[in-house]
Amino acid sequence: MLWLDGRQPDEGDEESAVRDYQSVADAVAEEIRAGLLRPGDRLPTQREFARQHGIANSTATRVYQELARRGLTVGEVGRGTFVRAASEASRASAPALTEPAGSRIDLELNYPVVPEQSALLAEGLGGLLRPDALGYALRPVGASGLPAVQESAADILARGGWRPDPARILFAGNGRQAISAVVTALVPPGARLGVEELTYPVIKAVAARLGITLVPLAMDGDGLVPEAVEEAHAAAPLHAVYVQPRVHNPLSLTMPAARVERLAEVLLRLGIPAIEDAIWAFLRDELPPLAAYAPERTVLIDSLSKRIAPGLTLGFVVAPGALAGEIVATLRSGGWTPMRFALEVAHRWQQDGAVKKLVEAKQREAAVRQEIAARHLAGFAVQSDPRSYHCWWQLPRPWRADTFVAAAARHGIGVVPAAAFTIGRNHAPNAIRLGLASPQPEVLSQALATLVELARSAPEDLVAD
Repeated sequence: MLWLDGRQPDEGDEESAVRDYQSVADAVAEEIRAGLLRPGDRLPTQREFARQHGIANSTATRVYQELARRGLTVGEVGRGTFVRAASEASRASAPALTEPAGSRIDLELNYPVVPEQSALLAEGLGGLLRPDALGYALRPVGASGLPAVQESAADILARGGWRPDPARILFAGNGRQAISAVVTALVPPGARLGVEELTYPVIKAVAARLGITLVPLAMDGDGLVPEAVEEAHAAAPLHAVYVQPRVHNPLSLTMPAARVERLAEVLLRLGIPAIEDAIWAFLRDELPPLAAYAPERTVLIDSLSKRIAPGLTLGFVVAPGALAGEIVATLRSGGWTPMRFALEVAHRWQQDGAVKKLVEAKQREAAVRQEIAARHLAGFAVQSDPRSYHCWWQLPRPWRADTFVAAAARHGIGVVPAAAFTIGRNHAPNAIRLGLASPQPEVLSQALATLVELARSAPEDLVAD
């Protein structure tokens, strides 16, 4: 065995060890950065590492200590040393808030993550790592999943005293696939789908792909106006209505009970099915969904992406019996059925309490981030819910939304203009949506301070060439 400089190793040669352990650690760090060593890979024992690299055991010990100090590895008692996944916090620790921007703060995508998330989820995955359990979890599965998983899914989706019938729960690969499948099943090409005049942008893409006409429906301070549904349906039949009654994206509106009841009455009387998007509704879990008021006319859609984590997705569809068959057929034909692995881990996370703990933690975190936003945006026209992860900012004059988005981008901050949420040729409000979930709180605070400074400045001074 040789040192890196070709000499024979000497256990007592501390001076050489001090000189060499940094270079060895640098070499391993480069392998991690290059992807040759992946997150979760286990490093050799220190003795084996020393033998492989031709260094003394004492030097190997220092190498492992240095890698841990840099946050590149983590040691687990009795198991060994593993390559650590890069944290979002470390990547967001040095945002660029001055021109030109060298990095980007994302206030567009909106996936809540809490510090305890990985540890909670790791516990539930442990039992699946046995070969027999993993083999079972990797088998194919249909849209109905498994009875035990349907029971767990019913518990995950339950809120406000409402719990869906487990037998009515279907599964998709993710929430977007669930939306696509339900719209495909309920609305034929060329037909009309009613949607709130400001809505989730994905529904626009789905409609364009399927050749469906989106009909914008008026909203007020309580959300979708039921009378707008009646008027649109009288003009030409609506095949369905897509609606977000709780924690609306982008407006953060939550319909009061009287409005939900009125909407349910209109849908039932006119015989129009509702597609209820409940992706963010877990933040207001004290309130029942529209599906509780009109169960035979409402298809509820939810997913794990916001509630649990974006990297392991699973979509839920709670379908009335009369509509379930067509939705199942669409899920199959579209290739949108779930992975059994996702079903298994969702079941385990629900059973061990991880889902409940994460929901509570994310509800608390939303309040923290809303407090940060309220502090910075005080005095501006901002609409939100103290339990939401986004807010709607009506920009002050003379700013236009497109100009403000461009100016924010020059400062390394991404925001979404109102036009992304506007249906058809409707005039887009002079507003932007701010997603509060992605940056660390201190980075979010810096970004909002920069945006406020922009809003108080003259547009032409900032975006002119």
